[in-house]
Amino acid sequence: MSLLITVLLLLICLLISNVISHYIPSIPTALIQIGFGIILALLVQDITLNIETEWFLLLFVAPLLYNDGRHFPREELWKMRASIMGNAIILVLLTTVIGGYFIHWMIPAIPLAAAFALAAILSPTDPVAVNGIAKRIHIPDKVLNLVRGESLINDASGLVAFNYAIAAVVTGYFSLKEALFDFSYMFIAGAILGLILGFVFIGIRFSLRKKGIGDVTFYSLLQIMTPFVIYIITEELLHASGVIAVVVAGILASLVKERTETVHAEEQVVTENLWSVILFILNGIVFLLLGLKIPSTMMTTIANPTISNWLIIGYVLAIGAVILAIRFAWSYLFSYYEYRFEKVKNPEKPSIKNTMVISLTGVRGAVTMAGVLSIPYVVMTGEEFPERSLILFIAAGVILFTLIVATVFLPLLSKSEKTKGEIGDIAFNKAKQKVLLAAIKQIEIEKNEENHDAANELIAEYKRMFRQTQFEQKTNDEIVSYQRKVVEVRLLALKTERKYIQNIMNQGEIREKTFERLEKLLDYREEAFSNNFRSKFLYLFGKMIRAWHQLFFHLRKDREATLTTLRLSKNIQLKAAQAALEMLENQLQKSERKDIILAVISEYQSMIGKLKKPTKYNNEKREEQKEELRINVMEKERAEIQRMYTSGEINREQTKELRRFVNYVESVTLQEHVE
Repeated sequence: MSLLITVLLLLICLLISNVISHYIPSIPTALIQIGFGIILALLVQDITLNIETEWFLLLFVAPLLYNDGRHFPREELWKMRASIMGNAIILVLLTTVIGGYFIHWMIPAIPLAAAFALAAILSPTDPVAVNGIAKRIHIPDKVLNLVRGESLINDASGLVAFNYAIAAVVTGYFSLKEALFDFSYMFIAGAILGLILGFVFIGIRFSLRKKGIGDVTFYSLLQIMTPFVIYIITEELLHASGVIAVVVAGILASLVKERTETVHAEEQVVTENLWSVILFILNGIVFLLLGLKIPSTMMTTIANPTISNWLIIGYVLAIGAVILAIRFAWSYLFSYYEYRFEKVKNPEKPSIKNTMVISLTGVRGAVTMAGVLSIPYVVMTGEEFPERSLILFIAAGVILFTLIVATVFLPLLSKSEKTKGEIGDIAFNKAKQKVLLAAIKQIEIEKNEENHDAANELIAEYKRMFRQTQFEQKTNDEIVSYQRKVVEVRLLALKTERKYIQNIMNQGEIREKTFERLEKLLDYREEAFSNNFRSKFLYLFGKMIRAWHQLFFHLRKDREATLTTLRLSKNIQLKAAQAALEMLENQLQKSERKDIILAVISEYQSMIGKLKKPTKYNNEKREEQKEELRINVMEKERAEIQRMYTSGEINREQTKELRRFVNYVESVTLQEHVE
């Protein structure tokens, strides 16, 4: 099968898996994607996508870790530096040694060095799958930050330990002194080079910007390329850790971004959008590839008649349990040490439950699979690598074991804290609503007779954004109920428009042809409000017919007469809409659901603005008025965010997210204004 078809199949599976995850949120998306990969491998016999470990680290691990470094909270990183470094280095070494001895003891056919290699490659954690589980349950922020922090480093430490163990099996030679020296060199040199290259890329961006090159797309592409270039230079030129280099460069990028956040908002929005698409694809493809490889890695071992399949499964369960037990013991002892001896404010008392949560979040994933697939087939003497197929089977099995155990038991351990997590999400949504309400109030304050229309348009925009935040905290049933009530109010307003048009028809103010045309337009709108497929189809079909008539309008012989009719029709539509708006404003005083009436009022205000059809001069003037209002509004929004942060209503991460939201609105508006 061609590479193109394989990639397309993977992307289709990626999209389908996310749709399924939406309807079955209890199963992590990562697990669904692994399942799709397994199904693809079983159904499509010739599907293959062999990626060497070096290429896998470059194409997947480097950009993912660079992005994690860009978004990791530095204050948390510094506060938890001891536990992060302990998990990323000491725990990796403990897992390699203890796990290696256990594997060799349980399966003597696997040499000790090969057992060390297997334990080493099982030591790196994968936070992507944990993040998928964290979306539906509440996992403490401290635990998530620990997993994210250690994953920035333990990929490198695990791979280094794995490579040395594999080299010992292949060559039969191992020097602890050389291994420790190389290990230290790769970490230190990688960090230094990451820092230097990070500054180089930042310097390039600032230099080019000073020379007048302001292409937003160019700078976004430059940022996307940064982790790939840094990884290649670090690995190929200095033979240091490219993983550590991209992590350091990512953290440096986050420092610079904070200081230029309001200056280059448009660039940040484009870059973040690009990153979101890239990360969506990379995260999904990683687990699809993982599932794609599982059947082939397990097939040889399952087909081996000398070993029972149940025995192999027992090996997987035992090794997976020991790996998690090592993590549990280390986490508990380290938390006890911090509680008793470390001088920290409000130390957290160690508990079995919290330690269990930390242990179960140690899910293994893509790096483990990529590393184990790089095991050579033969050693230096020409003999086969000992028990290669069994090692591959165990690695794949342990990945599935840790993922399934986390899926099943993490919700049980975090059940009591779920409500707290939901409250946090709602609190952030409320904070966003406060920012939008502050903006609306500011526009109302600055509204006057001259900028009245521009202010109303801007208020309508912010009200639409406010309603969107309300939708984000509603259930599906609530959304359906809300939309049904909005339709009822729309139909009531439409009835008022129809009544107005019929009245002026009865008074002889319009001709029958114009009346029929206006009635037809109202019918089209009424069809659009319906929820059935037939009505929506008729509305879209009518819209196409009207567009066709407008396209060939200039070919008509009676162009002037038609133009006069259209002008008259628009004038009547405007007055009918104003009558409906007046009715809605009267209803607003009596209604209990003011939010629904206000939503329809906003729609009519926007409609009236379009029907007024200002001249080009007035249109330009109104846009200038909107731009001036928007500048003042943005300042008010940022001031409101700062007020909430200072008063403790929102934390630092929520503050950053709200600022990104304001920057996004500002940059999109700027782009529309330029266009």
